[in-house]
Amino acid sequence: MPHFFRSAALLLGLGLSVSALNPALAQTKTPKYSNEFLNVGVGGRALGMGKVQVSLADDATAGYWNPAGLVNQKTKYDGVLMHSELFSGIVKNDYAAFSMKLDEKSALGASLIRLGVDDIADTRNLVNEYGYIDYDKIRYFSVADYAVLLSYARQIGSVEGLQVGANAKVVYRNIGSFADAWGFGLDAGLQYQRNNWRLALMARDITTTYNVWTIHRDQFEGSANALDKIPENSTEITLPLFVFGGSRLFKLPGEFTALAALDVELSTDGQRNTLVSGKALNLDPRAGLELGYKNLVYLRGGVGNVQQVQTFTGSEAWKAQPSLGVGVALSGLRLDLALARLAVEKLGQSSQPTSIIVSLGYGLK
Repeated sequence: MPHFFRSAALLLGLGLSVSALNPALAQTKTPKYSNEFLNVGVGGRALGMGKVQVSLADDATAGYWNPAGLVNQKTKYDGVLMHSELFSGIVKNDYAAFSMKLDEKSALGASLIRLGVDDIADTRNLVNEYGYIDYDKIRYFSVADYAVLLSYARQIGSVEGLQVGANAKVVYRNIGSFADAWGFGLDAGLQYQRNNWRLALMARDITTTYNVWTIHRDQFEGSANALDKIPENSTEITLPLFVFGGSRLFKLPGEFTALAALDVELSTDGQRNTLVSGKALNLDPRAGLELGYKNLVYLRGGVGNVQQVQTFTGSEAWKAQPSLGVGVALSGLRLDLALARLAVEKLGQSSQPTSIIVSLGYGLK
């Protein structure tokens, strides 16, 4: 146990040290929620449990949640596919991952994420030079964010139950033919298992992630309003984000099991609307529960994203986002379904209907 906390303190200290340099980095853009598409989450199991996963991930999805978990993979090869549609189908979220164990102490993984909006109408040239509407002038484009994560994990030989992992990630963001950005960053994670307990730490963008935006000015010429300012090339920085996690497995009578887990997310990119909010650090807790029967059927639930919102009467109230999920595992095949709401209620009305997330996984020995 002391080894885990020393390793966790080293990761946390490195990330916070980099964050402390940001007065010097402030000359570039350091907005909150930069590369936020990488925080939406992947996998029906995880999203059904309220995104509580850093201490639990032990299949191909560990490359996203905590690469250290790849060592705990139960089969030599594992793959996961996921598709979800958010905001009433406007936003498409797709994910694919593959991982393999190199030996009993190490593993590799690769993940691909795409989140985008397609078929956006460009109506700038809808009215022709004669003042008439010409629908043939409408053009369509997509806005999409992509990320590729290459993961490596290894068990620490001198400490039983402790493993570490890291991601190298490449980010590509595209706004039709108008602009695009490339970015690169590193993640690092730890997992420690002792009996039925697991502890974990995931440090995302531990060295900060830089997105370099290129604006294609020629795409704005001739059709942009003379009063509109064409954006300039810029660099966007994603600051470190840490997730601490803990979980415990309980064996119940009749071949039932209960897995309870808690994650606490610590962000460093400025004040957010979270349970504990500050200008330097924010704490956002999440809790999840998974009930299993014979390692075959699972029922899941979770709660997270605790926020203070304004009600219809104008008063402030605390709201949280619940999620539910079910899963079936049979002969290496895993089918997971989650029902999640990505936005809290505001002014007494739901700001988004429930989203359905489906993922399919398969492990091959």
